[in-house]
Amino acid sequence: MHHFQHKNGSLFVEDVSVRDLAKQHGTPLYVYSTATLKRHFEAFDSAFQSMPHLTCYSVKANSNLAILRLLAGMGAGMDIVSGGELYRALLAGVPADKIVYSGVGKKPEEIRQALTAGILMFNVESMQELIRINDVARDMGKVAKVSFRINPDVDPQTHPYISTGMKKNKFGLNIELSLEAYSLARDLPAIEPVGMDCHIGSQLTSIAPFMEALDKLLAFYEKLKGMNLDIQYLDLGGGLGIPYSEEEPPHPTEFGAAVTSALKGLPLKLILEPGRVIVGNAGILVAEVLYTKQTPSKNFVIVDAAMNDLVRPSLYGSFHRIEEVQQSGRAVGDVDVVGPICESGDFLAKDRQLAEVRQGELLAVYSAGAYGFTMSSNYNTRPRAAEILVDGDKATVIRRRETYENLVANEI
Repeated sequence: MHHFQHKNGSLFVEDVSVRDLAKQHGTPLYVYSTATLKRHFEAFDSAFQSMPHLTCYSVKANSNLAILRLLAGMGAGMDIVSGGELYRALLAGVPADKIVYSGVGKKPEEIRQALTAGILMFNVESMQELIRINDVARDMGKVAKVSFRINPDVDPQTHPYISTGMKKNKFGLNIELSLEAYSLARDLPAIEPVGMDCHIGSQLTSIAPFMEALDKLLAFYEKLKGMNLDIQYLDLGGGLGIPYSEEEPPHPTEFGAAVTSALKGLPLKLILEPGRVIVGNAGILVAEVLYTKQTPSKNFVIVDAAMNDLVRPSLYGSFHRIEEVQQSGRAVGDVDVVGPICESGDFLAKDRQLAEVRQGELLAVYSAGAYGFTMSSNYNTRPRAAEILVDGDKATVIRRRETYENLVANEI
């Protein structure tokens, strides 16, 4: 459920008019709902309340400091994949011992940064990374707590670009190599193996792949116990999907019930890394219609938001529902919604049924809260959008719109 509703034909975010926000702050504009963020986090986190767990929000989904602070205040930890995300999480007030560090390419300075902060653990993805973490920790006089990202070779049944748990993916270690990694980690002087980690993909619409991966992890856990390793954490990653169109992903309660049943009686603390399921449907992208254009083969709606603002349709062919901000009741027609960027791949929707819109009117692109702003760019020297967080009848600018001066500030 989300808090974006039309009232008397005009779209509101909670108690704030989207048309008023666009008039005050301009477009393109990202708008997020506090009530939706809170509701989604509580629904997910409470699904695992019957067992020890830590919900580590995936910072890459939406890394705005205001959103990180909001979630941290509700008890969330953070899943990070870079030194920059660690910096953001700490700045947002997240306790370091609630942070897990994933990702295949951690640089030495990022490892030092994380060890200095005192994060909960590194999710290690290769043997060379393990050696490097050991070397950095030893030089600092510290011991690094690690888990290994185990690649269970499970098909997550999602888009290949966001599938991460199959043999052909760059992530993690296979089962056989993982045993070698734990054996080596046990003997390294500056490493303490404390967990197991797995993340099979994003936008999963069934719990079956999760449970298949969990079965393999639990079989592997028995082998680690036989090696006298004290494994305390099971990190099951994230990836639970959301409805963009007609998808029907499982509710977190269904996911939580299945996982907690499988782990009942085991001395493991569960770590989860949700991102999209928390913020995806908590945000919209607002765009203004610049022009409409008819050709013999296509009807185009040209808006001021582009692939640099929301790349998912161009990159993945992803569906985002698009509606008028002010409902007109006009006839519906088949259109492509495109942006101003000089690429044929610059589109927000293709062959979409949309009510006739006119110059100067506004469109709302839904389900834009995850992997929207965080994947945006300055391509074509376009300033990135402003971001607004609505809480009831209050709207706060949580990121100012970039200026041309911002774009060249670091150039010499």
